[in-house]
Amino acid sequence: MPQMNKGGKFIFGKSLIRTDGTLRIPPQAMEEYHIADEGKVYLFTGSKITGGFCVTRKGLLHPSKLGHILDDTPPLLDYSAGSGEFIKYKGRSYCWVEISQEGQILLTKKMMDFLKVRSGMELLSIRSSDIAFTMGAKGPLLEKAENYDGEIPLF
Repeated sequence: MPQMNKGGKFIFGKSLIRTDGTLRIPPQAMEEYHIADEGKVYLFTGSKITGGFCVTRKGLLHPSKLGHILDDTPPLLDYSAGSGEFIKYKGRSYCWVEISQEGQILLTKKMMDFLKVRSGMELLSIRSSDIAFTMGAKGPLLEKAENYDGEIPLF
């Protein structure tokens, strides 16, 4: 998958939010983050610039320097909050959802409204850190992707 420019962010591909709210994580992101290994993932609000949401799992987040997020929000840590129910914590909002072995997640209308995304949108899957990747909805990186000469696969 491409880098938009030298030293720039690495792009795994684009994911289409289908009319039923399903979205498929690009296979390369799935492999790199072992994202479906636990059957559940955490989604959290993206940056003001890129929007969308970030994706991680307990096995990456909890042992990291950001593990306190889960320690301080037990309903996320033990998945007792409802699936897709966002919990605000220090400027961002977090939820968990199930993920299929094929990398499919379901965004409800309520979740899409909260995240300011909608069916029919193509989200750009961006390597962010070793803890999470971003499903970006707007901003300069998405504009670069629109003008990119090579092929960015759609999932």
